[in-house]
Amino acid sequence: MTWSATERGAGPEPVRDEPGKGVAPLGGDGTAARAGIPWPPGTASGVGSLPDLDPVEAARYVLGEVPDLPFLPELPGRGVGADIIGRSCALLVDLPVDLQPSGWRLVARPGLDLRRARDLLVRDLDAFTEAAAGYTGPLKVSAAGPWTLAGGVELPRGHKALADQGAARDLAEALTEGLLAHLADLGRRIPGARLLVQLDEPSLPAMLAGHIRTPSGFSVLPAVEEGPATERLAGVLSAVTGAAAVAAAGVHCCAPDVPLDLLRRAGARFVGLDATLLTRAQDDEIGEAVEAGVGLMFGLVPTDGARNLSDPRRTVAVAVDLWRRLGFAPELLGEVVAVTPTCGLASASVGDARAALRHCREGARVLVESPQ
Repeated sequence: MTWSATERGAGPEPVRDEPGKGVAPLGGDGTAARAGIPWPPGTASGVGSLPDLDPVEAARYVLGEVPDLPFLPELPGRGVGADIIGRSCALLVDLPVDLQPSGWRLVARPGLDLRRARDLLVRDLDAFTEAAAGYTGPLKVSAAGPWTLAGGVELPRGHKALADQGAARDLAEALTEGLLAHLADLGRRIPGARLLVQLDEPSLPAMLAGHIRTPSGFSVLPAVEEGPATERLAGVLSAVTGAAAVAAAGVHCCAPDVPLDLLRRAGARFVGLDATLLTRAQDDEIGEAVEAGVGLMFGLVPTDGARNLSDPRRTVAVAVDLWRRLGFAPELLGEVVAVTPTCGLASASVGDARAALRHCREGARVLVESPQ
């Protein structure tokens, strides 16, 4: 099936501002600056991962199921190199890694595991390029963020890179350089795409709280301070936002206690999170993010099977209730909030994954048509 630009819901060109300074803010009464949100109203998307599909099938799948904001699929079920850390390590420039029994580790020279990870990524790009021929519109691309990567990669002697400030900095720089090359490649392959870069930081809340354990498991690493955490994340976001094909860059975190203020200060143009984990104590942070023009990708659709999918109105009630408490105009809800599953769909069946994405589309439509 061929999808036209209209069917994909291609939105208006986003407004570019200086990275980290906030974009097209909302007024205190919630008056929208529509161009600041990098997706069209009533948008649904996925987090990134899918069940173990063939790459060509997966590419067609996302272009058909979430045409307003398709994403480059991650298929971790294929094994070594397809997981979030291995896939992101494949992007690193001049920092080779290898897979050890304890996980990915920095090594002196590239080996078989890294070559496999890079080969899988190239296959995914080739498949998506073929399926998306002629595509115009937003396209989401994901990679592990600098902090989650530092917590998931070990130094040559086995300590986590997070424990060494110099190594963590080097990883962030190598990731940034690799991401820029990756985005430039995607821009050439799919010239009509406006790329949304999603940095996945599921480990960031635990790092800020000092809950990351050492490889031995007998102790924890010192907490990461907010200042350095913000600065390093801002550096990556700013660099990728400046790439030619990139419309916006943001952060996804499906853990509890997402540091919304930190992400906003770091310059995230959008934030993805599991909205079912939000507490009322986070209302002010959400409100400040919305007023600053930050788009929200709310994980609202459960990933534990189609049998748990209720009426779409009940599914998005969390977002509707939050919006009402914040006092924003109801008609802005479907513009600011995109609907996603609560987390990735790698462990779901193909049927359940399809049902979840379809339910996301239905929920997103409710936010536009019946937002109160």
